[in-house]
Amino acid sequence: MPALNPIGKPFIELLTVESTNNYAMGLARAGMAQHGTVAFAHEQTKGKGQRNKEWLSSKGQNIAMSVVLEPENALSSEMFLLSMMVAVAVQELLSKYVEHDIKIKWPNDIYWRDRKAAGVLIENIWQGDCWKFAVVGIGINVNQTQFAGLQAKAVSLKQITGTHFDCVILAKELSGLLEEKYRLLLSDSSKLVFQYKAKLYKLQEHIKLKKGKILFEAKFKDVNSLGQMVVQHAIEEKFDVGQIEWIINGG
Repeated sequence: MPALNPIGKPFIELLTVESTNNYAMGLARAGMAQHGTVAFAHEQTKGKGQRNKEWLSSKGQNIAMSVVLEPENALSSEMFLLSMMVAVAVQELLSKYVEHDIKIKWPNDIYWRDRKAAGVLIENIWQGDCWKFAVVGIGINVNQTQFAGLQAKAVSLKQITGTHFDCVILAKELSGLLEEKYRLLLSDSSKLVFQYKAKLYKLQEHIKLKKGKILFEAKFKDVNSLGQMVVQHAIEEKFDVGQIEWIINGG
């Protein structure tokens, strides 16, 4: 395996930016980023979440960062492994400071009990059939304690622990964990999959789901090699990311 630039070098610190993912994508497309480049923003004015939602974050209170990766092209047939890798790294970071109840909510959100502590958004750059770059956006609620209408659904490290954290130091610590997990992904992906499944939120439990306008309950059985959620109700079904919505805390 060729030598890889370590994740977190360079670590670009920005005072304010619309979106760290847009910033990192721009660097990558312009040939100004390499594998491992991290863009960290103290303020993100138009943060991007999953399914075109906005990621809301108070200035100077949280981690908003994007990581540029040049994935091994062999991974293109198992792209969900990259999502697993990031989720495991973020879960392990938060678990260093919170003793219990930090889980990975499929596909790659991080939850404390029934509240969201972190989210991940991966965007890809292709050249023909070649997976050129993956830009991994990571948002972690660190010191923020007010979440407007999302108080029952969001939570921060400070709310859980009562401790104020240095977001830059945490982001650099996360970069080290991402480096460790990326190398594990390349050397022993089955071990990474095991780590991911061991931390899944509500695995082997009955959960509420919404597909279109239909609400239903099912047992969460597994996440398969394609990254699909496997559930059992009247029949066994598999769902891709974005096909269904979890119903938690009433909505």
